[in-house]
Amino acid sequence: MSKEPHGSGILDKYPYVAKSDVVGRVVCVLDARSEERGMELTIHPSRALCRHEIHELAITDEMKAAPGLIVNKVAYLAFLVIEQGGIVLEGDEVMAGGNSLGRVVGFDLTHFPNHLNVVAYREPRQTGLELGLGLGDVVTFSSTL
Repeated sequence: MSKEPHGSGILDKYPYVAKSDVVGRVVCVLDARSEERGMELTIHPSRALCRHEIHELAITDEMKAAPGLIVNKVAYLAFLVIEQGGIVLEGDEVMAGGNSLGRVVGFDLTHFPNHLNVVAYREPRQTGLELGLGLGDVVTFSSTL
């Protein structure tokens, strides 16, 4: 039986060396919050987002949010259609219109396979409407690897 490499300690070092940006476009702007969401972030520090898939972007202001933990305080930003697929990593900066929307802290599979919840850390915790996101806005996940 194969072992899960993330969280099991079987890797000798951080495996990610270089990656391209993942780019999506807003197809639905969201304006809601939850104080008791209970998102279970997977232990995985990375997820593949494929071209033409639709995924949800949410923000938390919980400073300890990380893979393998539960996040309760969230604000919902948007649904994105992925235009340039690739790998999104924990720590990637999420940008829209030249503004940072936060840094990725994990992924929640509550609604999978319909969509993945990508959760980023940001203060203050604002909704997509409050941040001025609009339909068609380009959202980029970038890394400094």
